[in-house]
Amino acid sequence: MTAKLTSPVFTLLLGLAITQSLGCTTYKNSSAVVAQTSPKPAPQIIVQPGEVRALPGKLDNIPVFNSNSPEWVKTEGILLSTFPPNGKKVPAAHLNFPFQGRFDLFAHHYSHTPKDLQTLYLGVILHNPGKKPVTVDVLQAASYLMQDAPFVTLPPYVENNDGKVFSGPGDRAVSDILRGVRQADFPSKLVIPPGKSRMLLNHPIPVGNLEKPINGRSSLMRLRSSSKVYTASLAMFAKKNSNSTDRAPTLAEWQTLLDTGNFAGSRDKIPTPPDATSGVLIYGRVAGVSQGSQWSAMLKDNAKASNLTIPQRGQGISYTVDTLRGGQMGTEQIQTAKMLARYPDTAYEAHGNYGVEYNLSLPLSNPSNQTQTVTVTLETPLKENKLSQGGVRFRKPSLDFPFFRGTVRLRYADDQGQQKTRYVHLWHRTGQVLEPLVQVTMPPSTKRQIQVDLIYPPDSTPPQVLTVRTLEN
Repeated sequence: MTAKLTSPVFTLLLGLAITQSLGCTTYKNSSAVVAQTSPKPAPQIIVQPGEVRALPGKLDNIPVFNSNSPEWVKTEGILLSTFPPNGKKVPAAHLNFPFQGRFDLFAHHYSHTPKDLQTLYLGVILHNPGKKPVTVDVLQAASYLMQDAPFVTLPPYVENNDGKVFSGPGDRAVSDILRGVRQADFPSKLVIPPGKSRMLLNHPIPVGNLEKPINGRSSLMRLRSSSKVYTASLAMFAKKNSNSTDRAPTLAEWQTLLDTGNFAGSRDKIPTPPDATSGVLIYGRVAGVSQGSQWSAMLKDNAKASNLTIPQRGQGISYTVDTLRGGQMGTEQIQTAKMLARYPDTAYEAHGNYGVEYNLSLPLSNPSNQTQTVTVTLETPLKENKLSQGGVRFRKPSLDFPFFRGTVRLRYADDQGQQKTRYVHLWHRTGQVLEPLVQVTMPPSTKRQIQVDLIYPPDSTPPQVLTVRTLEN
């Protein structure tokens, strides 16, 4: 992986192979055939006039059980364990990090052509080390297979108030959590007796009934524990019943794997150390405990102001969303969550901030004596560290890679004064020039509040920008 953080499902080429195998609609470039005989015109680079600002605020301190390595699971074993190492056959596989109070759980893994098309199970086990029962409240929870949420090509914007628009399992899972959903197959709470364990997740990733044996599962949960619990995600192939049919592993079988198993394989690329100054930047995959579930920001003129003054006509103000080491967009801000605990061969930061909720408030103010038309757009410019031409850059035609696939929630008063709540699904290619998400008319000396919320979806690629623009007319 180079300094461009590729989509966890391997950029568009493999994404297309997957969607085609599942009978899904895919994007086809109609010029591909003639490109062999006639050169394509040079792309047009568009520099958006305006200012680029770092995002105010910061991540909260809620710990996140963050299981994304190995992304491709080939051999069963321990994906991520925060259990103590004592008594375990492979002590290095256990990070000794108890959770208490609010914490999140994110698990995102794929199974690809296992031997004999075996069904891989993903298990999440919780353990109470104390002498009193522990209650774990399952506040929200969603888990989807890729076969139930395939990667499909969609228009840039689709209204998604019913939650039925998605492209990929991570996209679908975080859309549910944004709406406060707890799927029916998750309990509202788990009560764990002293010294005992319980399964929070014991779900399959089947491939046997698919045209191409590729499948995955993406899960996101918001949890609250009354006392300390240890957590582990594990991968195990289905066990067999006496009649040779598959069955899910039992709690005892998961416990044995936890106690005696080794790391699941195959391992991902070794990440580049943060202090490296040369060579290819490899982010690596995340396996550990990251810090930060939510980033709340009030976008204002400055820390002491109460409003955001809209820009001059024809200008924009862009706030960066999910910047990382290789894409700071000229702000010198890195928003990626730090790791509180990690394995040595996995990512040093939670690059991508998958599953992190961004709550962005825009208290817009038009202090002028003229009516202004103002737009708000979440967009994906070409990735840069330093802005080479003084502003964020876009491209016509855009690159084919889908860099953002997810739902945003918009809350605002429209021009008739009616309060609106909209869920809109976004499907953005790299550098794509987009129509605005919201457009409002602001009379002289008026204010307007707009709220933009999103949970950063797995299988998307940062960074993005949220841009406020005042139109020329």
